[in-house]
Amino acid sequence: MPDMRFAPPKQLRIADRTDGLNPERVRSYNERLVLSLLLVNDGISRLEIGVRTKLSAQTVSVIVRSLEHEGLLSRGEAMRGRVGPPTIPISLNPNGAFSVGVDLAPWQSEVVLIDFLGRVRFRAEIPVEAAAGPVTSAPIHRTIQRALEELSTEDRARVTGIGLAIPENSQAPSTQTTASADELGLQRDLELRFGLPVFIQNDITAAAGAEMLFGATKHANDHLYFYLGTALHSRLVLNNHVYTGNYEVAPTSVDVGILALQRRVARERGSQLDLHDDSDWKDLGDTLDRWRSDCVGALKQSTRAIAQFVDIRAVVLATSVPQHVIDTICADLQRAVPELKVECGSVRTAPKAVGAGSLPLFSRFTVQS
Repeated sequence: MPDMRFAPPKQLRIADRTDGLNPERVRSYNERLVLSLLLVNDGISRLEIGVRTKLSAQTVSVIVRSLEHEGLLSRGEAMRGRVGPPTIPISLNPNGAFSVGVDLAPWQSEVVLIDFLGRVRFRAEIPVEAAAGPVTSAPIHRTIQRALEELSTEDRARVTGIGLAIPENSQAPSTQTTASADELGLQRDLELRFGLPVFIQNDITAAAGAEMLFGATKHANDHLYFYLGTALHSRLVLNNHVYTGNYEVAPTSVDVGILALQRRVARERGSQLDLHDDSDWKDLGDTLDRWRSDCVGALKQSTRAIAQFVDIRAVVLATSVPQHVIDTICADLQRAVPELKVECGSVRTAPKAVGAGSLPLFSRFTVQS
């Protein structure tokens, strides 16, 4: 059996559910095997599916027809000009399945609706003023309802579930995986309100999972994943499983998160940094240069420390900062660790919310070990 991908990150709750999108077909192992392969390799033939999965040609044909009937797969145009009969590429149907992801960040919540390819079909932010207090607040319910209303009645039946990305407790080690009473209450409320399975995951782990399923690390089994948010976080991914650690990703004397940059800007330039305005970032001059240098130093130190004990081949850095900033940080880190492949994360839009949305898709459609 080939080394298939997408065993889901260790989740707080993955229920053994039998309701939803034609589970009698989708839950079979061989069908999951084919879907997992197509998540990584878009537009491949039945012949290649058979070679990669070691399934017989007849079995592959039966599975493909079944998944086409379910609306999960689509066929491309026949590729001619080769020896033998025309090759027909097979891909996932973007409208074959949908899911909702919610990032429960302390400063604002974010809700996305994603399709089977991880593309964001709906995105909305809930400011801290609206989301303050218990996370069972009505704005989250209303925003999810708005997201679902973007779909037709037929597509609404293809929503596989809702994922919640919960933030790490800054006062607790990075291994914390326990949902609070409020978060568990929200899970129950959403299941009752929308009749969908709801999954909970740590936000950084969820973002790493989104990169595995839809982004830069589809083909990188073993890698170190960094998320540059208000602080700098890391996850180690080995054999497609996400692991946390009980260490800080950067020395405590070096604060390299976006909050640190905002404090520097206020202290050194007497202004406020608008995180969503690219022109604000371009005007930061030496302040940005020094912060970026600290980021690269912390990333290099953490990468070197892990690489002493684990054979990693790649480093992925994800963030919501402007593209020109993250591109420069990645280029600087690549020069600092030339023996590894350094990539910027390709899930640029709401990576933690998209990661939350990937949880139902992980659970329903992919091979899990």
